[in-house]
Amino acid sequence: MLSWKKRISIDPKVLAGKPVTKGTRIAVELILELLANGWTKEKIFESYPPLKEEGITAALFHATEALKTRSYRS
Repeated sequence: MLSWKKRISIDPKVLAGKPVTKGTRIAVELILELLANGWTKEKIFESYPPLKEEGITAALFHATEALKTRSYRS
């Protein structure tokens, strides 16, 4: 299993501290939004060449962990 911590960085100086794939300014949030809107991985790679397969996988793992640790209250 890929450790998202090796592929995702959070730096207050980059995109106001949003999680991004390391070495890029491509936000995890953007990757998830593109996938949710039906973009294929191939289309994402064409539009964002610095992004690699591991970056998409890490974004998904990061989001999963964030949801697991979030507290939901009504």
